[in-house]
Order: sequence, then C-alpha cells, then structure tokens
Amino acid sequence: MTSTTIVAQQVGRTSLAKKHPAILMASLGALAVLLSFYGLSVGATDVSLGDVLRALVGDTSTQASQIVVQFQLPRVLLCWLVGTALAVSGGVMQGVIRNPLAAPDIIGVTKGAGFAGMLMLLAIPGLPVVAVVPAAFLGGLAAAGIVYLLAYRRGATPVRIALVGIAVSAAFEAGIRFLLVRNPLDVSAALIWLTGSLFGRSMTSVLEILPWVLVLVPLIVVWSRKLDVLGLGDDLAAGLGEPVEKTRRLLLFFSVALAAAAVAVAGTIGFVGLIAPHMARRVFGGKHMASIPAAALFGVLLMLIADMIGRGLAPPLEIPAGLVTAVVGGPYFLYLLVKTGK
Repeated sequence: MTSTTIVAQQVGRTSLAKKHPAILMASLGALAVLLSFYGLSVGATDVSLGDVLRALVGDTSTQASQIVVQFQLPRVLLCWLVGTALAVSGGVMQGVIRNPLAAPDIIGVTKGAGFAGMLMLLAIPGLPVVAVVPAAFLGGLAAAGIVYLLAYRRGATPVRIALVGIAVSAAFEAGIRFLLVRNPLDVSAALIWLTGSLFGRSMTSVLEILPWVLVLVPLIVVWSRKLDVLGLGDDLAAGLGEPVEKTRRLLLFFSVALAAAAVAVAGTIGFVGLIAPHMARRVFGGKHMASIPAAALFGVLLMLIADMIGRGLAPPLEIPAGLVTAVVGGPYFLYLLVKTGK
C-alpha cells in the first residue's frame, strides 16, 4: 500500500467525521448511556434490568434496587468522571507536547501522583481521600517537571520522551513499593486506593472528583483553539500572538490537575489517557474543539467496559479496572512506540 493511498484513506475518514460530527458525537454519548444502564446490573449479585429501572426512578423497596443505588451507581458515575478526566488530560498532553506517546501514565504523572498520595495516606492514617488530591497533584506536577527537564534538555523526540517517562514512572513505582515494604501494617487503606479499582467507592468519591471535572474540562474545551495554535509550532504560534510558554504551562497545569484528581479517587488506572485521544483523532481529526470532547466520551466508554469486565468476568472475584486497561493498553503503547520511532 502506497503512502498516497494511506493519506487518501485518512482524509476520507476525517471527511466523513466532518460531515456528521454531531451525529457521531451523539452516537458515542448514546452508547455510553446504554452501557451505563447495562453496567448497573453487572456484578456478583444478580440484578435484573427491571431492578435497575426501578432504582433509577426512586423505588428502593427491594434489596436489588438498593444494591444498584448504593454500590453500582457510584461506580458508573465514577467511570464517567474518571474516564473523562484521564482522557482529556491525555489529549491536552499530546497536544501541548505535540507527541502522540504523551499520556498521564506514560510520562510518569500517574505514578508520581500515586506515590505522593500513598505517602500522604501512610503518613496520616484515616485521612479522607479528598485530602489526598493536593498531594497527588503536587506529585503529578513534580513527575511532569522531571520528565520535561530531562527530555527537553537537548531536544526531544517522541521516543525520547516516552523512554524518559517510562524511567520516571519506574522510579516512582519503586518508591511506591518501598513504602509498601516499609509500612506493612499500615498499607490496607493505601492498597485499596492504589489498585486502580472502583471497588467500594461511594457517592463521596463522586463528589470529590466532580468539581475538578466540572471546572477544568470546560476550561480546556474553551482553550482548545489554543492547542491548535500550539500545534503549528512555537515560532508560528508566537507570530500569531500566542504567549507560547504561558499557554503551555497553564494547559499542562490543567492536565496534571485532572490526572491527579482521577488518581486520588480511583488509583493508578493506566492507558486511558493514551488510547482515548488517539481514538478521537482517528474519528474526528486533529481539531481539538472536536477531539477533546470525543476523547472524553471514548475515555468513558473504556472505563465502563473495563469496570464491567472486572466485575462480570469471574464473580465474586473482581479484577481491578486498571488491570483490564493495562492488558489492552500495553500492546497498544508498544504499537505506537514502534510506529512513532520509524
């Protein structure tokens, strides 16, 4: 297959998305709603779709409907919020750094946030998860800063950034393991948070991440045109009147904050921030005004599917959603690494 044929196929896919973007976006949203409704019935306890419907209209007279409201509904809502946060964070990072391999977990932000959050949980036993968010944010910001300084020291290629990010992630992962070994009697709460699972989460967790998503995602969508300008290159962006460094740092700040909030309530769930933006760009093209909202929907779909697989594959045993996304995302990352490195 010639390169001209490949380009023609890519233009055809993008043109199709440009003709009916609203229909495609609405279809993704409808699919997410349907999966959410079905996901409320998946788990170790048999819950029928009728019980789900009764619970959603306010009838909690049966045990099954109470399970839906108390346990299943918070998980589904967290799939929406965490999936959106991770996907939008990854989309912003890829746009700002102009690197398709950038993502919160790939460049070390997730592990940095996880290390800082776990350190806080172990230092202050019984600390509520909401108090972990500032620590997770600082850890994610520190990890992003380390990667930025090391990778851009003498110019960076996509492979260089990916390799530096992997090294930083490994360093923070080693720190996490050291904390586990160092505090074997105090790790139960930290492990529940760190596994990358939505098991045991309640509406409290939903309320903890909700403000971050409601504030930062609309801001990023409003600034999506600035991402398009940054994609033209620093010199051209500056020539168009864009304060490049200020815009880059502020968008990275938003991105790290979203990733840190997601890590704080759901643990270190990987690869959603890598895969969802890629899927969005393949369907909707490179304009961030469309690809950022589409990435959020793809992130929601990935989280819903991963959580349903984890709950329904071998009940009553539950597989963490982070493990499911890693099984899918690991090979996909290797594919992107080889493709980008050519």
